[in-house]
Amino acid sequence: MFRLVALFAVVLSAAACGSSTPTSAPPASPAAPPAPWAVTIAPATVGAAAGSMAPQITRHPGGLVVSWLETGSTGTTTLRFAERTAAGWSRAQTVASGADWFVSWADVPSVSRLTDGTLVAQWLKNVDPSIEAYDMLLSTSHDNGRTWTTPFSPHHDKTRTEHGFASLFAWPDAAQPGFGVMWLDGRDQELNTKDPQGGAMALYYARYDRSGKQLAEAAVNDRVCECCSTGVALTSEGPVAAFRDRGATEVRDIHVSRFTGGAWSAPVAVHADNWTIDSCPVNGPAIAAEGTTVAVAWFTMKGEEGHAYAAFSRDAGRSFGEPIRLDDATSVGHVGIEMLPGGAAAASWVEFAGGRAHLRVRRVEPSGSRSSAVEIAGAGAGHVGGHPRIARNGNELVVAWTESQSEGDEGPGQQIHVATATLP
Repeated sequence: MFRLVALFAVVLSAAACGSSTPTSAPPASPAAPPAPWAVTIAPATVGAAAGSMAPQITRHPGGLVVSWLETGSTGTTTLRFAERTAAGWSRAQTVASGADWFVSWADVPSVSRLTDGTLVAQWLKNVDPSIEAYDMLLSTSHDNGRTWTTPFSPHHDKTRTEHGFASLFAWPDAAQPGFGVMWLDGRDQELNTKDPQGGAMALYYARYDRSGKQLAEAAVNDRVCECCSTGVALTSEGPVAAFRDRGATEVRDIHVSRFTGGAWSAPVAVHADNWTIDSCPVNGPAIAAEGTTVAVAWFTMKGEEGHAYAAFSRDAGRSFGEPIRLDDATSVGHVGIEMLPGGAAAASWVEFAGGRAHLRVRRVEPSGSRSSAVEIAGAGAGHVGGHPRIARNGNELVVAWTESQSEGDEGPGQQIHVATATLP
């Protein structure tokens, strides 16, 4: 349902996503006027071709990786990436290509570098396009991206269902380093013979050593929203996963689960928005962490308006403070968040103002104070689409997004853009 949908598929009306009934709402914006935030924005060239889409950014200790998809005229899709390090931007490299890939603005591949230099990539392969069934594939490279291992899958259920919305992350175990991956898994929708509604989407994870040997696979949450992106951040106490839960009464609020004592904890709501909606809004959370501070950004509906929020945890995700509203008018969400030095965070969102979508970012503090919003894109001729991404590399933010020549453009009419925002 969500494949290759334009940005405005998630509009500011509850009718666009099915019936929606919020029974409580986050508080309004702080009364104090926002202070200016003097960031300097400059475009960056990563080598993405016309027709590129689906940007993603992952961090590692030495820098960050920007990845994207390029679709050729023959229908072949290619996963490419470039790195930002202290030496600058690397040349763009190719991970893999295929004519049978599942391609979506919402469910995107990624490339991540581990602390030992290993590169890990994930992308999606069609199983049955008529029902949007697809599998996730992983591959690793130990020679800086020159060669990649034969693709393998973290799930082994063999069902013709959705396996996607993945989050790659380094596994924080010095004795046995490797990586983890979190994803939405629809196996219960095929294997369940008792649920009259046909089973539920679940959240799964797998753990690997650096060679790609699978060490674990298990469910994290048995019932989650069907097509909202996931996120994982590393605290000093271990990984914390963020996702949109799906309650028995169709309340779809953002929850987190912590990996502790060798297992994932029971989910905790970031805030009880009580957003009741009978279908997926295709609008997942973003999460970042530093030490025991965790910041989560998300989208919810308040009446007939969409708004973006952020909240902080000081105890590694066990509990969260009050939400801080990010937008100034109305929002279509598609949020991003990154920790800043000193415990604050930079949060991004797509705001709807003046009949256009604007990608904006602002600094937010755990106290609730926030800076004025900084415009990244949306004022020019291009139309902001897809799911923008942000990440910090030293004293700069790196932002990636998709623009099209007109609303809903696909193919040659769209291209990813990357900018760096130097922090004051």
